[in-house]
Amino acid sequence: MAVAALTTYEFPAKDTADKFPAPLLYIGWEDHKMFCAPFCVPVPPDMKFGDMVSNMLPGMFSAHPDFAKIDWTTTEWFKSGQPWKPENDKSMADNGLGHKDVIRFRTPGLTGLGGSCF
Repeated sequence: MAVAALTTYEFPAKDTADKFPAPLLYIGWEDHKMFCAPFCVPVPPDMKFGDMVSNMLPGMFSAHPDFAKIDWTTTEWFKSGQPWKPENDKSMADNGLGHKDVIRFRTPGLTGLGGSCF
């Protein structure tokens, strides 16, 4: 059943890009339930995608033993649920990423801890 508002429901958004030090990006790792939801982090639009992978992702995901086994050349990327091929040498903005975008990555052959919930 859909929800219907009784009156006009208009208000200014409180989480616009100008309220953060950098645009927010949601980043999730498919098949790894140790991380129940994507991380939300500020990522400068001029940061190269490859630098984000090398410098930010280890701080978010390296607690999982699969992280050290990732072959980044076979990693599958998704933007807003659709297959996507980022370019490591281009900036986040040049890769089409903006405030509150969602990206996820899948690592073929690495699906958590022995099929467990992690």
